[in-house]
Amino acid sequence: MKPAAILILFGRSDNTFMPPPAHLGAVNPDTLDVLLLERAATLRDHPGQVAFPGGRVDAGESLEAAALREAGEETGVDPTGVTILTTLHNVPMTVSGHIVTPVVAWWTRQSPVRVMDFSESAAVFRVPLRVLRDSTTRYTSVYRRRPSVHEISRDDDARGQVTHTGPAWLVTVDGAEHLIWGFTAGILDALLTDLGWNTLWNQERTLDLNGRR
Repeated sequence: MKPAAILILFGRSDNTFMPPPAHLGAVNPDTLDVLLLERAATLRDHPGQVAFPGGRVDAGESLEAAALREAGEETGVDPTGVTILTTLHNVPMTVSGHIVTPVVAWWTRQSPVRVMDFSESAAVFRVPLRVLRDSTTRYTSVYRRRPSVHEISRDDDARGQVTHTGPAWLVTVDGAEHLIWGFTAGILDALLTDLGWNTLWNQERTLDLNGRR
Protein backbone atom coordinates (compact mmCIF):
# COMPACT_ATOMS: atom_id res chain seq x y z
CA MET A 1 0.00 0.00 0.00
CA LYS A 2 1.23 3.50 -0.81
CA PRO A 3 1.87 6.01 2.00
CA ALA A 4 -0.40 9.06 2.30
CA ALA A 5 -0.90 11.80 4.88
CA ILE A 6 -3.86 13.98 5.84
CA LEU A 7 -3.85 17.26 7.75
CA ILE A 8 -6.27 17.63 10.67
CA LEU A 9 -6.02 21.38 11.18
CA PHE A 10 -7.65 22.99 14.21
CA GLY A 11 -7.96 26.76 14.48
CA ARG A 12 -9.77 29.42 16.45
CA SER A 13 -13.24 30.02 15.00
CA ASP A 14 -12.92 33.77 15.61
CA ASN A 15 -9.57 33.90 13.73
CA THR A 16 -7.79 35.35 16.76
CA PHE A 17 -4.18 34.44 17.48
CA MET A 18 -3.45 31.70 19.96
CA PRO A 19 -0.08 29.96 20.31
CA PRO A 20 0.00 26.18 19.97
CA PRO A 21 -1.42 24.64 23.16
CA ALA A 22 0.72 22.34 25.28
CA HIS A 23 -2.20 19.91 25.33
CA LEU A 24 -4.94 20.17 22.72
CA GLY A 25 -7.51 18.49 24.95
CA ALA A 26 -7.24 21.37 27.44
CA VAL A 27 -8.59 23.87 24.89
CA ASN A 28 -12.32 24.69 24.89
CA PRO A 29 -13.49 22.82 21.77
CA ASP A 30 -16.42 25.18 21.23
CA THR A 31 -13.94 27.94 20.32
CA LEU A 32 -12.36 25.87 17.54
CA ASP A 33 -13.07 24.66 14.03
CA VAL A 34 -11.50 22.09 11.71
CA LEU A 35 -10.62 22.42 8.02
CA LEU A 36 -12.34 20.06 5.57
CA LEU A 37 -13.01 19.82 1.86
CA GLU A 38 -15.52 18.14 -0.41
CA ARG A 39 -13.97 16.08 -3.17
CA ALA A 40 -15.07 16.68 -6.76
CA ALA A 41 -17.85 14.40 -7.95
CA THR A 42 -15.79 13.46 -11.00
CA LEU A 43 -12.90 11.88 -9.09
CA ARG A 44 -12.34 8.12 -9.35
CA ASP A 45 -11.71 7.56 -5.64
CA HIS A 46 -14.29 8.71 -3.05
CA PRO A 47 -16.11 11.14 -5.39
CA GLY A 48 -18.14 13.84 -3.66
CA GLN A 49 -17.09 12.78 -0.18
CA VAL A 50 -15.99 15.14 2.58
CA ALA A 51 -12.32 14.65 3.47
CA PHE A 52 -9.36 16.16 5.22
CA PRO A 53 -6.78 17.82 2.96
CA GLY A 54 -4.08 15.34 2.08
CA GLY A 55 -2.64 12.94 -0.43
CA ARG A 56 0.28 10.76 -1.38
CA VAL A 57 3.71 11.15 0.18
CA ASP A 58 6.39 11.89 -2.43
CA ALA A 59 9.71 10.05 -2.42
CA GLY A 60 12.02 11.47 0.24
CA GLU A 61 9.21 13.54 1.78
CA SER A 62 8.21 13.36 5.44
CA LEU A 63 4.62 12.67 6.42
CA GLU A 64 4.29 16.15 7.95
CA ALA A 65 5.69 17.83 4.85
CA ALA A 66 3.34 15.87 2.61
CA ALA A 67 0.28 16.81 4.68
CA LEU A 68 1.23 20.50 4.61
CA ARG A 69 2.04 20.47 0.89
CA GLU A 70 -1.21 18.78 -0.04
CA ALA A 71 -3.22 21.12 2.18
CA GLY A 72 -1.61 24.11 0.48
CA GLU A 73 -2.28 22.71 -2.98
CA GLU A 74 -5.90 21.82 -2.20
CA THR A 75 -7.08 24.66 0.06
CA GLY A 76 -4.53 27.46 -0.27
CA VAL A 77 -3.66 27.32 3.43
CA ASP A 78 -0.27 28.92 4.15
CA PRO A 79 1.89 26.14 5.62
CA THR A 80 4.14 28.67 7.39
CA GLY A 81 1.21 29.55 9.66
CA VAL A 82 0.64 25.94 10.70
CA THR A 83 2.28 24.22 13.67
CA ILE A 84 2.42 20.42 13.68
CA LEU A 85 1.29 18.97 17.02
CA THR A 86 1.49 15.21 16.53
CA THR A 87 0.89 12.31 14.16
CA LEU A 88 -1.61 9.54 14.84
CA HIS A 89 -1.45 5.83 14.09
CA ASN A 90 -1.55 4.79 10.44
CA VAL A 91 -4.97 3.86 9.07
CA PRO A 92 -5.31 1.56 6.02
CA MET A 93 -7.62 2.74 3.25
CA THR A 94 -7.99 -0.44 1.24
CA VAL A 95 -10.40 1.00 -1.33
CA SER A 96 -7.73 3.34 -2.73
CA GLY A 97 -4.71 1.24 -1.72
CA HIS A 98 -3.17 3.74 0.73
CA ILE A 99 -1.90 3.62 4.28
CA VAL A 100 -2.87 6.99 5.72
CA THR A 101 -1.17 8.89 8.54
CA PRO A 102 -3.25 11.65 10.17
CA VAL A 103 -1.15 14.69 11.04
CA VAL A 104 -2.74 16.87 13.75
CA ALA A 105 -1.87 20.57 13.53
CA TRP A 106 -2.66 23.97 15.04
CA TRP A 107 -3.47 27.02 12.89
CA THR A 108 -1.18 29.52 14.60
CA ARG A 109 -1.44 32.22 11.92
CA GLN A 110 -4.60 31.73 9.90
CA SER A 111 -4.82 32.38 6.17
CA PRO A 112 -7.73 32.45 3.69
CA VAL A 113 -8.74 29.10 2.21
CA ARG A 114 -10.62 28.23 -0.96
CA VAL A 115 -10.90 25.63 -3.69
CA MET A 116 -7.64 25.72 -5.63
CA ASP A 117 -8.60 23.23 -8.37
CA PHE A 118 -12.26 22.47 -9.09
CA SER A 119 -11.28 19.25 -10.85
CA GLU A 120 -10.10 18.03 -7.44
CA SER A 121 -12.41 19.72 -4.90
CA ALA A 122 -15.95 21.05 -4.95
CA ALA A 123 -15.74 23.01 -1.69
CA VAL A 124 -13.36 23.99 1.11
CA PHE A 125 -14.88 24.86 4.47
CA ARG A 126 -14.27 25.12 8.21
CA VAL A 127 -16.65 23.27 10.53
CA PRO A 128 -17.03 24.64 14.07
CA LEU A 129 -16.51 21.91 16.64
CA ARG A 130 -19.62 23.08 18.49
CA VAL A 131 -21.55 21.89 15.40
CA LEU A 132 -19.80 18.50 15.45
CA ARG A 133 -20.53 18.25 19.20
CA ASP A 134 -24.23 19.00 18.67
CA SER A 135 -26.13 15.71 18.98
CA THR A 136 -28.72 16.86 16.43
CA THR A 137 -26.10 16.75 13.66
CA ARG A 138 -25.01 13.18 14.42
CA TYR A 139 -26.11 9.90 12.88
CA THR A 140 -25.07 6.31 12.36
CA SER A 141 -24.54 5.93 8.64
CA VAL A 142 -25.76 2.79 6.87
CA TYR A 143 -24.27 1.96 3.49
CA ARG A 144 -24.93 -1.19 1.47
CA ARG A 145 -22.86 -2.43 -1.45
CA ARG A 146 -22.31 -5.59 -3.45
CA PRO A 147 -19.60 -7.80 -1.96
CA SER A 148 -16.31 -8.37 -3.70
CA VAL A 149 -15.24 -11.87 -4.70
CA HIS A 150 -13.19 -12.20 -1.51
CA GLU A 151 -16.10 -11.20 0.73
CA ILE A 152 -18.93 -13.33 -0.62
CA SER A 153 -18.30 -16.33 1.63
CA ARG A 154 -18.10 -14.40 4.89
CA ASP A 155 -19.84 -11.02 4.85
CA ASP A 156 -22.77 -11.20 2.46
CA ASP A 157 -26.28 -11.06 3.84
CA ALA A 158 -29.46 -12.59 2.43
CA ARG A 159 -29.65 -9.95 -0.28
CA GLY A 160 -26.08 -10.50 -1.40
CA GLN A 161 -24.98 -7.17 0.10
CA VAL A 162 -22.34 -5.96 2.52
CA THR A 163 -23.62 -3.42 5.04
CA HIS A 164 -21.28 -0.83 6.55
CA THR A 165 -22.24 1.28 9.56
CA GLY A 166 -20.31 4.08 11.20
CA PRO A 167 -20.45 7.59 12.62
CA ALA A 168 -21.73 10.40 10.43
CA TRP A 169 -22.59 14.09 10.55
CA LEU A 170 -24.98 16.15 8.50
CA VAL A 171 -23.87 19.77 8.91
CA THR A 172 -24.66 23.11 7.31
CA VAL A 173 -21.79 25.57 6.88
CA ASP A 174 -22.29 28.96 5.21
CA GLY A 175 -25.65 27.80 3.87
CA ALA A 176 -24.32 24.61 2.27
CA GLU A 177 -25.12 21.13 3.58
CA HIS A 178 -22.28 18.61 3.91
CA LEU A 179 -22.46 14.92 4.75
CA ILE A 180 -19.44 13.62 6.69
CA TRP A 181 -19.15 9.84 6.80
CA GLY A 182 -16.82 6.93 6.15
CA PHE A 183 -13.09 7.32 6.72
CA THR A 184 -13.25 11.01 7.63
CA ALA A 185 -16.09 10.58 10.12
CA GLY A 186 -14.32 7.65 11.73
CA ILE A 187 -11.14 9.68 12.24
CA LEU A 188 -13.09 12.65 13.59
CA ASP A 189 -15.15 10.55 15.98
CA ALA A 190 -12.09 8.74 17.36
CA LEU A 191 -10.13 11.98 17.78
CA LEU A 192 -12.99 13.80 19.52
CA THR A 193 -13.35 10.84 21.87
CA ASP A 194 -9.61 10.69 22.64
CA LEU A 195 -9.56 14.42 23.40
CA GLY A 196 -12.60 14.21 25.65
CA TRP A 197 -14.60 16.40 23.29
CA ASN A 198 -17.30 13.99 22.21
CA THR A 199 -20.82 14.37 23.57
CA LEU A 200 -23.62 11.85 24.00
CA TRP A 201 -25.69 11.24 20.87
CA ASN A 202 -28.34 8.78 19.75
CA GLN A 203 -26.45 6.05 17.91
CA GLU A 204 -29.75 4.45 16.87
CA ARG A 205 -30.52 7.50 14.73
CA THR A 206 -29.56 6.19 11.30
CA LEU A 207 -28.92 7.79 7.94
CA ASP A 208 -29.41 5.61 4.83
CA LEU A 209 -26.62 6.65 2.47
CA ASN A 210 -27.93 4.57 -0.41
CA GLY A 211 -31.11 6.62 -0.35
CA ARG A 212 -29.02 9.81 -0.73
CA ARG A 213 -26.98 8.67 -3.72
